[in-house]
Amino acid sequence: PFYGKYRHKIQELRRSSPDVFESRMEKRSEVKKQPVGYSNQGEFIRCMEEKARGLGTKAAKGGFTKDKTLDSILNVEMVKEKSAEEIKQIWNQYYSGKDTVYAVIPAEKFDLMWKRAQKCPSFLYALPRKEGYEFFVGQWSGTELHFTSLINIQTQGETAPSQLVLYHYPELQKEKGIVLMTAEMDSKFLVVHEAQCLANQVQLFYATDRSETYELVETFNHRSGEFKYMSVIAELEQSGLGRELRPGQASDKS
Repeated sequence: PFYGKYRHKIQELRRSSPDVFESRMEKRSEVKKQPVGYSNQGEFIRCMEEKARGLGTKAAKGGFTKDKTLDSILNVEMVKEKSAEEIKQIWNQYYSGKDTVYAVIPAEKFDLMWKRAQKCPSFLYALPRKEGYEFFVGQWSGTELHFTSLINIQTQGETAPSQLVLYHYPELQKEKGIVLMTAEMDSKFLVVHEAQCLANQVQLFYATDRSETYELVETFNHRSGEFKYMSVIAELEQSGLGRELRPGQASDKS
């Protein structure tokens, strides 16, 4: 029924220009054969690899702190005398009044994320918007996770600046069983609840026990031709994050 109003034009084209009609039908057939969200990502992956190499060598831009250490935030020697729960309370209290993202991640969960990040250092995340989703690429560089919008990478390649950086601090992982995390973001592009959404998705995809979920990360890194953008959105909606983290709705930071 949707195409009913075009039926006459289609029939007219078929009669007057059969070659053109056949050509268009062949193109339509080829499009239908491609999986939903299909993208030839060879050039895109090359840009990401070049950007990953540059993350460790370029000076921080756009207000981001280069080599942001835990000691610059917290007196590590002093807190070693405290329990994991006390450190968690100190960390949450320190950041509760700040306009940023933060978390205290259990050591076992971070260990799983870290091992997977070594094998699969990048992934595509979907940020809910008023109309649809905007895609961001997350690229690990050491324990830092840099996010850049997909459109920026497609237009600027390896020079695309980071718009969000998650800093993970494993210094207390062995002794206290926790990993501290905080972030910096470019407020011209992201607000806190949007950055929180991306941070939550890192644990959703990298710390999941569900093999089908992590398989999306593996596919993106090692079989890019099979990767489907829409699968990320489907997983996000199934987890509840896609519904809960619409603009204007923040999640529990702890």
